Amino acid sequence: MTDLIGHIFAPLPLLAVTLGAGLIALAQSGAKTAANAFAALIPLLRADPEDDRDAARALLFKVEAVAELRGLARTDRLQASHPFCADALNTLANAGDAEHFELWARQALDDRRARHARVVAFWNALADAAPAMGMAGTILGLIGMFAGMRDPATIGPSMALALMTTLHGMVLANAVAGPIANRLAGLSERELAWQEALVDRMIVLARREPGMLRKPVREAA
Repeated sequence: MTDLIGHIFAPLPLLAVTLGAGLIALAQSGAKTAANAFAALIPLLRADPEDDRDAARALLFKVEAVAELRGLARTDRLQASHPFCADALNTLANAGDAEHFELWARQALDDRRARHARVVAFWNALADAAPAMGMAGTILGLIGMFAGMRDPATIGPSMALALMTTLHGMVLANAVAGPIANRLAGLSERELAWQEALVDRMIVLARREPGMLRKPVREAA
């Protein structure tokens, strides 16, 4: 069994398939996107869009209360744990009018959506390239096998190479890169949903600002 596992996870065929597929994905996506794709592995395990959504909803109640009492200019004093919420609060407080805030919000969401899509595309490109690299290894193994038909001792290693590279390509595509791409796509969709809901409500508040009743804050006696 140990020998079998050693043959299956032989480092050279595994490295060749992984490196080849990675270079193809890198060529398609670019170095910056590839770096972002590997950085996305951290939120892949830690992200919880539902918790972020609930925190954003709680933050909105605070924003509405502050806007009612002191105006939107004071909303930048609220604390937000999520970077997007913090940027939204700061921009809302400093925007000249609702149109400026809406322009920033739509552009920020579009940028995030595009960045997420590029990261997902990298992992999909890796999943697409892996079987092709496995097949390339299979062809090389078969060539070596046929070239050494006169020496039976060379047939076994060449056949093993042909089969191992195919296996590695399938595993990399269907058990690693593909699931990562699908998981990131799902997280992106859920994250952007609550962020759009957040900015939509903030835009409504910004449009109401000129007509808001700003109650004076009474000083303690």
